[in-house]
Parts: sequence; C-alpha cells; structure tokens
Amino acid sequence: MARSRAAYEYTEAEDKSMRLGFLLIAAGLLSLLGLGCCWLRPALQERGGGGSANCTVLAVRQLGERFACTFSCGAACRGTARYPCLQVLVRTSRSSAPALLHEDERQLRTNPKCSYIPPCTRDDQENSENVTYKQKYWKEKVGSQPFTCYFNQHLRPDDVMLKRTHDETVLLHCFLWPLVTFLVGVLIVVLTICAKSLAVRAEAIKKKKHL
Repeated sequence: MARSRAAYEYTEAEDKSMRLGFLLIAAGLLSLLGLGCCWLRPALQERGGGGSANCTVLAVRQLGERFACTFSCGAACRGTARYPCLQVLVRTSRSSAPALLHEDERQLRTNPKCSYIPPCTRDDQENSENVTYKQKYWKEKVGSQPFTCYFNQHLRPDDVMLKRTHDETVLLHCFLWPLVTFLVGVLIVVLTICAKSLAVRAEAIKKKKHL
C-alpha cells in the first residue's frame, strides 16, 4: 500500500504542471463570471426590448447650445473646451414618430441631447468644424438614403443608435478566451494525471518482468 502511494506521488515538474492547470481553470471560471456580470447583463438589457430597423433622415440641425468636453494636453494635463450640439432626427421603419440618432449607447449616455460628440481638442473652432463636417455628411452624403439603426423600446423609446455597443464579435471574444483558458487548464490537469498513471503502470510492468 505504501509502495502504491509512493508511486503516485508527483514529481516537482508534475506538481507545477498540476498547479498551472488548476490556476488556469480558476482564472477561466472567474473571468467567465466577471464578464457574465459586466457584459452579458447589459448586453441582454440592450437587446431585450430592441432590434434593428431602417432609418431615414428627417432633419439635421445645430442647436444654439454648446457643451463642454475634456481634452488631454499631456501626461498630467487636462483642459476643457466646448462644441456645438448636432441633432440628427430620423424616422424608423417601425414608427412614424421622429427619433434622435446617436452614434452608440456610450455616446447616448455621455450626451443624450446630441447626436455626435467630436474628438475634443483645445480649439473650440476646430471642434465646431468637426461638427459642421458631420452635419454636411448627414445632409449631403446620406440624405434620404435608408440605413440600418438600432433601438430599444424599453430603455430609450425616443432614441435610436447607429451601432450597438455590445457587438456580437466583441461578446464572442470576451467569452471565447476565458473558455479557452478554462479548457486548457482542464487539458493540462487531465494529461498530467494520465501521463502519471501510464508511467506508474509502465513501472509496475517493468518490475514484474524482472521478477
């Protein structure tokens, strides 16, 4: 019995391999749990009462109101500038009521009153020019052409988004790599146990032949 236990004692290399496997399993499980809480819940909320539709531009306008944004001017330097508010009103194929278009959910949360937030620079005039360029884009290049937009009737019934924050590809990668980490950990543990078992059996057969 004592010999059997001694035979199944892992070497230092095998012990390290087992520890690595269990570490990867734990890391994969914790990552899956964390991403499930941080990503899956808001993604399901976003998709729960929403979907896609065809949008058509009704009006593009700049409001007189200007909003503040923060720009970076160095490692420990921050400043505040201002930009005009651009609104793009659209009609969706699901409703005749006008809706305010936003770049994505993040932009909607940052400034729900405007359709576009330009890259913030120190110069207010440059910020205004970026907004004007975007206004011309929606008026001249898009015009009355239909395009795909996304909505959520439960969260923001009067707003639509040009793209989803929680894209299928992003969600796939967020859950794929923790799952791969978990499976690699399981594989390392299983292979280490199998290798040890085969080594013990081979040693036992070798001893029988010498008897």
